[in-house]
Amino acid sequence: MREFHLKTPVSAEDIADIRIGDIVYLEGILVTCRDVAHRRVVEEGLDLPVDVRDKAILHAGPIVKEQEAGTYQMISVGPTTSMRMEKFEEEFIAKTGVRLIVGKGGMGAGTEAGCKKYKALHLVYPAGNAVYAAEKVERIIDAQWKDLGMPETLWVNEVKEYGPLVVSIDTLGNNLFEQNKIEFNKRKELEIERICQEVGFIK
Repeated sequence: MREFHLKTPVSAEDIADIRIGDIVYLEGILVTCRDVAHRRVVEEGLDLPVDVRDKAILHAGPIVKEQEAGTYQMISVGPTTSMRMEKFEEEFIAKTGVRLIVGKGGMGAGTEAGCKKYKALHLVYPAGNAVYAAEKVERIIDAQWKDLGMPETLWVNEVKEYGPLVVSIDTLGNNLFEQNKIEFNKRKELEIERICQEVGFIK
């Protein structure tokens, strides 16, 4: 496990050597972008009103406080389950050029293909740290598609030392969660066999 500090914009070369299980801390632009925004881009063919090429998106529905003079304060920004965006993510990467996708939990074959073909990463933010994560948002610099409501709005954040983020899919298409499933299932079968031997006397 290695540690990397990335600052947007991020190039394919910047992340070429990063592998699943590595830790990333992010500085720069991080845009919250979840279900409806993905659907608008992929199914409705709309252009994302925020330029995320070589930048990062976050699968999250944050809590944001509107302040005087039209500014905003991030209160809480915990990641939401990334698998909900799985059916959109490969095409979303292709259309937007996003380089880093941050969320909760693993993603599947479509995201693997998108990360491999377009040289992107999927990263996981530890759950249960939404308020701490908000402290890493230095300021909200823009908000788009506010008609979708607070959780689905594209909040454009300037972040610093945002992490730790665990790389779950790398640019080779390796998938940490899927590899772990294989290993865990092997261990499970061994444990089941051992337990059956111990309780074999039970009729």
